[in-house]
Amino acid sequence: MKRIKVAGVIGAVGLWLAMVLPGLSAEAFKVGVMDQQAVIEQSKTGKRALEELKAYSSTRQKIINADDLELKELEQKIQDGKLTDSARQEKQNQFQSKLEAYQRRLADFNREIQQKQREMVAEYSKKVHAAAQAVAEKNGYAAILDKGSEAAIKIVLYHQPALDVTDQLVKEFDRQNK
Repeated sequence: MKRIKVAGVIGAVGLWLAMVLPGLSAEAFKVGVMDQQAVIEQSKTGKRALEELKAYSSTRQKIINADDLELKELEQKIQDGKLTDSARQEKQNQFQSKLEAYQRRLADFNREIQQKQREMVAEYSKKVHAAAQAVAEKNGYAAILDKGSEAAIKIVLYHQPALDVTDQLVKEFDRQNK
């Protein structure tokens, strides 16, 4: 009895596939590819966000550079042969304390920057998704795949250049995110 049911289900699925597959032509299943990173880097909104992230990093780097300079100056004072042993010990204690604070600050800044990058990627991935959906619906694409990059995972190993919709996505992304 079970064999008859399984055979019936398989037969029904086979019949459905036989009816549906011939209707799926190459035009009915239109696919595009895009470079999500390029969409962010080339769009006006993405460029602005990247500049903001760069400015944020730059201000943090200036603070780190000032701390670094202060540590070097303190280290030079420690090396000065004119200091008494107690003064040298005091400077070494200051140096150690400042070095620990410097290392904590550097680690904190790195975490902050990484967090901002993650937040930006998450936010802009959603926006790129919305732009991709709009381009797909407007142009009849069944799917738009992200090509990936050499630095991450290369998702699309080969595609015909005519399938690349990155430029369309940049325009749509800018239109949606003025």
